[in-house]
Order: sequence, then structure tokens, then C-alpha cells
Amino acid sequence: MLDHGTAPPTAAAPATGAQRPGNPLLRRKPVELLVAEGGQGEGGTLRRTLGVWQLTMISIGATLGTGIFVVLGAAVPKAGPAVTLSFVLAGLTALFSALSYAELAGSIPVAGSSYSYAYATLGELVAWVCGWCLILEYGVSVAAVAVGWGQYLNELLDGTIGVTIPDALSAPPGDGGIFNLPALIVVLLAMVFLLGGARESARANTIMVAVKIVTLVLFCSIGIMGFKSGNYSDFMPLGMAGVSAAGSSLFFSYIGFDAASTAGEEAKNPQRDLPRAIMLSLIIVTALYVLVAAVAVGARQWKTFEGSEATLAAIMNDVSGQTFWGTLLAAGAVISIASVVLTVLYGQTRILFSMSRDGLVPKIFGKVDPKTGTPRANTVIVSLFCGVLAAAVPLGDLVDATSIGTLFAFALVNIAVVVLRRTRPDMPRTFRAPLGWLCPILGFFFCGYMMKDLGTSTWTVFGVWMAIGLVIYFGYGIRRSRLATASAPATETASAEK
Repeated sequence: MLDHGTAPPTAAAPATGAQRPGNPLLRRKPVELLVAEGGQGEGGTLRRTLGVWQLTMISIGATLGTGIFVVLGAAVPKAGPAVTLSFVLAGLTALFSALSYAELAGSIPVAGSSYSYAYATLGELVAWVCGWCLILEYGVSVAAVAVGWGQYLNELLDGTIGVTIPDALSAPPGDGGIFNLPALIVVLLAMVFLLGGARESARANTIMVAVKIVTLVLFCSIGIMGFKSGNYSDFMPLGMAGVSAAGSSLFFSYIGFDAASTAGEEAKNPQRDLPRAIMLSLIIVTALYVLVAAVAVGARQWKTFEGSEATLAAIMNDVSGQTFWGTLLAAGAVISIASVVLTVLYGQTRILFSMSRDGLVPKIFGKVDPKTGTPRANTVIVSLFCGVLAAAVPLGDLVDATSIGTLFAFALVNIAVVVLRRTRPDMPRTFRAPLGWLCPILGFFFCGYMMKDLGTSTWTVFGVWMAIGLVIYFGYGIRRSRLATASAPATETASAEK
């Protein structure tokens, strides 16, 4: 619940929760130090230009996109008509974690999202693991979303000028192509917007979010005309196991609601606005997902979803008997999915910005251009990496890898809420998750439940990713961490927690 009468933490407050002497892996960064450093980078500072509306649009922009426009086609064969329950299951998992995110975002309004929350509560090693998961969540999901964008671009080109980009240039190796050029292009376009500044990017995103909401409402208006109750006759053909398996994949659809928390150092009033933006965006997105899924399954027999691309556009064409509506939806999807690339890419750069400021990744990620107030080098490096990844890796592999990284990070956020309540019970909070300890505990267990249904190959990729991350941390971060390199008097200004 919101607490308007409580003042946010300030830099002047006494710092507590510093590192534990003798164990560098458990050293913690005081909340007050995190807040005091807000916006500070190498050579400049981030600008506070975002209000609650822009923050909400960032979260919706990062969430509402490929999950419903593309991944729905892969999820329906796993659950059948009960895919609507899969969306609800994934939404509940996101809800409990969103409540934890909202509480921590109101208490620790910084750009690092769950990485910074873990640094303040669970120690440097766990913070690094969380940050490394966020790189998997944000960086890889940019690539996954970009792959889905190319599918709808081809649908749009086919419906307007009767040509499509050849498979060799519109699909990655393994999916019948050589190089996914559209995926690279949309990432580079997002990079250009981000280099212009946070305010300018937020304006562009708001317009794109409006387009995607109108597009989905249009789909429901046309799709409902083809609704057949018989398509729901065998509601749960694959049982609860199918619902759960589809829910694990569809959790990808909810990735991004936490994007507002990465804007903590560019928000005008972060303690008040971040919790509101996170919760409002999740409510809007969940309602749209369930509505669209219900209409889609009602308009098309669930077994025909197997292997379909640009699913919603195909349903529009089938129901209306003409290609106009499907082409119009494809145009909306092209704009909609581009906004996801823009906002998720934004979140990735801000997380690396925070990690760089703490010394855990190279300083180049923390340099801020004094003219635009943006981390330019960071943005270019991340964009090129994500663009090449999108052009070379199939969508399915990227989706599952992104989901497991996100679920792991969310689980850590729920733990962080419990730890911070116990170690800093008197710290001012502008939002508190309801039902006491129940919400973060349920959030943790829901994340674990969803993770268990991901495939063995996904767990293998995750294990390899974590191993690479630990090698980088022990080879670079542990020695260059600012908490490690600071002078003894500076690091000892905060007393260790008992």
C-alpha cells in the first residue's frame, strides 16, 4: 500500500548494512549510498525528466509485445484452450514479484533494479548473480523480441506491396536463414532513439504504446465475430501439466513490467511514481493478455496454432475473409514490437550503468554524455551485441533462456524484500506489499514452480551462463569493486549488520 506521509530515504541518513568484514562476497552497499549516487556517472549525470505516466508507458512498452503477438502461437499447442489459465498463472507469478519490486523501488529508487536491491540486502556476490541474470533477461529478450518483429514485418510487406524479405535474410541459422536482417535493423533504430535522450525516447514510446493497445483492441473487435464455443469444448486437453508448461513459456510475455525500476535515476519523483507505474502497467497488460488469448482460441481451433507465425494477423484474415484487417494488425504489431525493443534496451543500458558505477563492469558502461544525459558508449555496445544476437539465434531458444534468467532474478527480489524488512524495519517505505510476509514468500515459490517446467536444454544454457558470469566476477569484479578498492575509512563509515 502507498504511504504518502513517509519521507523517502536521503543521503544524509546514517548508512547501515555495509560489508561484513573478512568476507568480500557478503559486502553490502548501504541503501543511503545507493540513493546518494543516483544519476551520477563518468563525465555527467542522468537527467530526471520522467513522470508517472512516462514510467507506466515504459513498463507497458517493455512488456506488451512479442509475448502476445508471436509467442501465443507456440503456447497454445502446449495448453490448448486453457492457455488463458496459463496467462493467469504467469500473471500471478508476475504479480507477487511486482509487489516486491514496487516496495523496493519506493525504498531504493535507483537505476540498477533488482541488482541494486540485492546489493543492499544480500551481498555483492548475489548482486552480481542477479545483475548477470538481468543481462540475460534484458539483453537476450531484446534479441528475442527483434526476431518476432521481423515476422510481422514480412506479413505487412506481403499485405501491402506483395513481396517479402527472403528467408535467407529474415531468419537466423537453424530457422532456414543465414542472417535476420530485420531484427538487426529494429535494434539499431531503437539505439538511435535512445541516443537522443530519455525524454525523447519516452515520448516515442508513449505513441507506440498507444498504437499497440489500439491494435489489440481492434483484434478483439474483429476476432470475436469468429468466436465458436465449440473451440472450448475440450478446455484442458493436456491437463494441468500443459497449463503449467505453457505458463512457463508465456512468462516471457510479462518480462518488462520491472522496466520502470531501471528508470529510478531519471524519474522526477521515484519514491512515489515507481510503485504506481509498476502496478498499473501489470494490471493493464494482464487484462489485455487474457482478453486477446480468449478471443484468439475462440476464433481458431487450438490444434491449428502449431507452427503458425504472425498468429493474430492470420486469425484476423480468416475471420474477416480478407487480408486488409490482418495487414492493418501487422502494421500495428510492427510498431508495437519496436516499442518493446526500445524500452527493454533502455533497461539493459541502465542496469549496466549501475554495475559500472559499482566497479563490477568496465567504466565505459558508466560514461554519460553531458549533452544528452545518456550513456552513449554503453547504448552503442549493448545495441550492437543484441542486434547481432537477434540476427543469428532462433526465437524459441531466446525466449526460454530469457524466462529462466528473469524468474531467477525475480526470486532474488522476493528474498531481498524479506531481508530488508528484517534488517531495516524502520527504513521509510512509500509502498509496502500487502499481507505481510506472505506476498514475497508466494512470489519466491511461484518463480520456483515456473522454473521447474523449463526444459533441460534451457537449464543447461542457464548453467553455462552462470558459470561464465562467475568467471568474470572472480576474475574482474571482485577486485575492482568500489567497495573493495575504497579506502578503509570510507568503507567503514557504515557499521556491519549483526
